[in-house]
Amino acid sequence: MNEKTRHIATAYADEAYEEELELLRALAQIPAPSGHEERRAEFVRDWLLAQGAPVGSVRVDGAKNVILNLPAGPGTPGDGGLAVFAAHTDVVFPDTDALPLAESATRLLAPGVGDDTANLVGLLMAARWFLRHRPALDRPILVVANSCEEGLGNLAGTRELFSHYAGRVAEFTSFDLYLGTHVTHAVGSHRWRVICHTEGGHSWENFGRDNAIEALCSFIEDLYALELPTRAKTTVNVGRFVGGTTVNSIAEEASVLVEYRSSSEECLEEMYGKFVVLVEEHLREHTRIDAKLIGRRPASGEVVPDGQEGLIARTDRIIRDLGGVTPEHHESSTDANIPFSLGIPAHTVGTVVGDLLHTREEWIEKDSLRRGLAVILALMLEHATEL
Repeated sequence: MNEKTRHIATAYADEAYEEELELLRALAQIPAPSGHEERRAEFVRDWLLAQGAPVGSVRVDGAKNVILNLPAGPGTPGDGGLAVFAAHTDVVFPDTDALPLAESATRLLAPGVGDDTANLVGLLMAARWFLRHRPALDRPILVVANSCEEGLGNLAGTRELFSHYAGRVAEFTSFDLYLGTHVTHAVGSHRWRVICHTEGGHSWENFGRDNAIEALCSFIEDLYALELPTRAKTTVNVGRFVGGTTVNSIAEEASVLVEYRSSSEECLEEMYGKFVVLVEEHLREHTRIDAKLIGRRPASGEVVPDGQEGLIARTDRIIRDLGGVTPEHHESSTDANIPFSLGIPAHTVGTVVGDLLHTREEWIEKDSLRRGLAVILALMLEHATEL
């Protein structure tokens, strides 16, 4: 990073701070459950147009991704591929009414404020700088406010993006989580809905019949007793259990949501085999168990793509210099899973200070927006040929 880039990034972050904070207050209150991000998508599209984006340069695709195209400079070869900078619009909460917002002198609190609304706002403000100054670029840049990163969204927004731009993306940066977090490897997962059906009946008159709750409890106990692969970290979790009707009824239906994770595709496939066998082992004469795969996120590929090490190294320098923290490399599950699995240089970068993600008490430090915006803008300015 040269001194001019540093000066532009830090000066703009200070200059835009109050407007960035106001934008965050507005966006953080717009509900956006995974798969239902249309209100945020419309807000982001209209905001970009209001900042001077040409009408033809902004679109909302079928997956509710908002995509801004910043073209390469004149005379730039067209075969260098796209640089994508993204942040997701969805939050983990199902609210359809306005999300609650609270504020103190130093903090802003809202469900999903750091995961991922504040990172998205930083990306939008950086995009505004490009719309105003229009520097020459060494390749086209896509600024993407994508859908369906959380939970059972199954990365549908990013999947659609890479389907539409197949073979054209050269590198991918997503902004998510907290400052200092640098996700350099993808953790994949398989997610299942397991439903147990039994005959059910009255707790006294029909005592002895199979109970769907008891059957699933036995299944869960054996699931946690499985020998997990050790070639890479592998985990298993039961995240939700629903079943039964009343205290004096033998439950005739119960269901659980299950996931297993690993940073290795080989370990995920091994777990797939173990899981299917376990389901079969728990079938009984009067008990039916149905397992449906409802989400599949790929892990990193086995081969490190060309350009990955350079992307990580220059990002680490910018995080240290402008973020003021020492970056920590992590394995995690983010939108970068998709390009990781395709052998495309990719990573996920946190840009705000905060805590309590995936709770309704999540907060961010307002002043950290300055450092975060400087980091985002500096990373994007790596593709500017003239400043």
